[in-house]
Amino acid sequence: MNPFTLLLLTALGPASWGSTYLVTSEFLPAGLPFTAAVIRCLPAGLILIVLSHLLSKAAASKEGSATAVPPRTLFPARVLFPTKAQWPRLLLLSALNIGCFQAMLFVAAYRLPGGLAAVIGAVQPLILLLMIWALQKQPPGKIAFTACITAVIGMALLILTPAKSELAAEQLSWDLIGIGAATLGALSMALGVYVTRYGQGSDPASDSKPELPLIALTGWQLTLGGLMLLPLALFLEPVLPVLTTENLLAYGYLALFGTLIAYLLWFQGIKKLPAVMVSTLGLLSPLTAVALGWVFLDQAIEGWALAGLILVVLSILAVQLSPWLPELFKALWPETKHRSETKHTGQKQNTPVRTKTRQQEHR
Repeated sequence: MNPFTLLLLTALGPASWGSTYLVTSEFLPAGLPFTAAVIRCLPAGLILIVLSHLLSKAAASKEGSATAVPPRTLFPARVLFPTKAQWPRLLLLSALNIGCFQAMLFVAAYRLPGGLAAVIGAVQPLILLLMIWALQKQPPGKIAFTACITAVIGMALLILTPAKSELAAEQLSWDLIGIGAATLGALSMALGVYVTRYGQGSDPASDSKPELPLIALTGWQLTLGGLMLLPLALFLEPVLPVLTTENLLAYGYLALFGTLIAYLLWFQGIKKLPAVMVSTLGLLSPLTAVALGWVFLDQAIEGWALAGLILVVLSILAVQLSPWLPELFKALWPETKHRSETKHTGQKQNTPVRTKTRQQEHR
């Protein structure tokens, strides 16, 4: 697949997650964050497990009838039930990517305006960058380090001035639970991406253990994550009320587009694209949430809160683009380097020529 096409498909995941805040606040029953997360994840995961089994079975029958099988197939025929060695990592990924993240996502969606909740969640690229620095010994550049500092300043402006903007209609104490949930969700997502990329060692390709196909891996994570959330929904929340047509359509949208398709594309991008590039796509979540809130809910961000939001978005973007900024500068201004080289080498080359010319004139 073309890398640019893969990048665009991966971007659909965070973009759809940004719409979760609008759909939750406007079309779902109030006060049921864990129930919403279970309905979103568990059916989608079971569908993917069944689909992966059918595709694997079809590939196996085709392999048996063919005389030669291509070495690389889209749906390899293999046992789709996780092995004993795969269960620990699979449970950890399910808890990080689905269980904790989805729970915190819906808590933040119920308690915060979409723009604020999504922007706080978009700090996960910064968390991932610091984790790679600390655990993989890959320090960020000067641009990335500076952007981390400005992001902290931007978050302080955004969170500490909610009463002066239209983002919050109630007191700051009401927002603390939502802010904490959004922050925990960002941390969980960053840990999930890190374990997905680095959990098998520095060279995942050299790992001798077979890996589940993409559809099966996504299905098992969604299923296990939904089962982790099920006790919370049963014991901590009231019984689900009679659903209206809008409720059913909203749950269906979140389960199909916001979970099943989004996570398939997201996990595919994590496997095939650089971690920094995938993490950058998380910016589409707050951008989508802010855009939808502005279009449909007339939500506005003013004053210092607006300055903080812009500073956070620019900081996160700078962190993710920092590895490519030197090459970008060279591509945009190639004459700078040429002039610098000419300044240092040209005089030395011209000096003998000028000396020779003066000697000839003297003669």
